Amino acid sequence: MAPLRKWLFAGLLVIVPLAITVWVLEWIISTLDQTLLILPAAWQPDRLIGYHVPGLGVLLALAILLAVGAITSNIVGRRLVEWGDAILNRIPVVRSIYSSVKQVSDTLFSPSGNAFRTAVLVQWPRPDVWTIGFVTGTPGGDVTNHLQGEYLSVYVPTTPNPTGGYFVMLRRTDCIELRMTVDEALRYVISMGVVVPGGPVNNLLK
Repeated sequence: MAPLRKWLFAGLLVIVPLAITVWVLEWIISTLDQTLLILPAAWQPDRLIGYHVPGLGVLLALAILLAVGAITSNIVGRRLVEWGDAILNRIPVVRSIYSSVKQVSDTLFSPSGNAFRTAVLVQWPRPDVWTIGFVTGTPGGDVTNHLQGEYLSVYVPTTPNPTGGYFVMLRRTDCIELRMTVDEALRYVISMGVVVPGGPVNNLLK
């Protein structure tokens, strides 16, 4: 039975990542294909060609993103964005949702942002237990009035789903900067320590 168990797990290590990758890509493509619905009915590819071509929505979404990015990269575009932000920030309910989402997106996607720029080694959730966290900035607001010393804002992800985690403020001296990229650190977390940055996959079935 030992060889069968070894072969089973070895097969799972190959098939599961491939299956999940295909499923995620299929979901992304099918979701982005809904972008085609914004086109007039006469212009929709399904009618023009006569059959559905997966992925055309991805190209349309990419074109829209590039066009919006090009427009908002100049002074006139930035003024239009500011004007739109001002209108949305005056609408109850919409204001709270939009402002929160915009703050997060500005932090994550802004070229000048500091989010997830550095991977650090921290002791969490208790001393002598170590995990990987990501520096998201420094504490601000009234929080700084209650912290003595230099602190960092750190996001500690869970595994294997890094979208859930904990936001903590730690002393800078308690954070050890790692010589690995954010992508390598995320891969290390998601794999639960199996995929070692800069090294081969840990095959514990040998």
